Amino acid sequence: MLKGVHWLGHASFRLDGSATIYIDPWKLHSGRPADVILITHEHHDHLSPEDIAKITKLDTVVICPQSCVGTLRGDVRPIQPGQTITIGEVQVRAVPAYNTNKPNHPKESGHVGYVVQMDGRKVYHAGDTDLIPEMADIGCDVALLPVGGTYTMTAEEAIEALEMIQPEYAVPMHYGDTLGGPDAAETFQNGAPEGVEVVILKKE
Repeated sequence: MLKGVHWLGHASFRLDGSATIYIDPWKLHSGRPADVILITHEHHDHLSPEDIAKITKLDTVVICPQSCVGTLRGDVRPIQPGQTITIGEVQVRAVPAYNTNKPNHPKESGHVGYVVQMDGRKVYHAGDTDLIPEMADIGCDVALLPVGGTYTMTAEEAIEALEMIQPEYAVPMHYGDTLGGPDAAETFQNGAPEGVEVVILKKE
């Protein structure tokens, strides 16, 4: 059973455990205050100061690439691919996220995905990315992968990513709002390799 992982639509998630962690909060209706907020890159559907303000408390820590820092206030900590930041019992590792055959997310921009280690479990949020070789070194229990195509991997490419990453669980994202329909999530689920359980979460 996949517990503590909530899909808030598009690429936005909340992870519940010993800390409350949001990743790319966007179009939030409401939500519990965040201990940690992770931003993958500066595009408006991932970096939303308005939504961040809704869940920020006095001691909330925001982790983001350098390109996002000037837009945010409070305890903002820049991160680059390959770096790790530890906050209490939560370990956050930034990993590369980039396009290989489209111009939207060039590697040199320093966009990131994250591997979040909390309560003995590692959750990988891929960010806006194509299928990239660095995925072979992720090492996670849960993989949150884009499937919508256009700006990220297609469902078919995300299936290839699963074969590289080999998580216990996977959740499709980056579909159903600005691009990609439910069929992308279903294609992803139906094509998952043996041993990987794809969970299509209901938008909260």
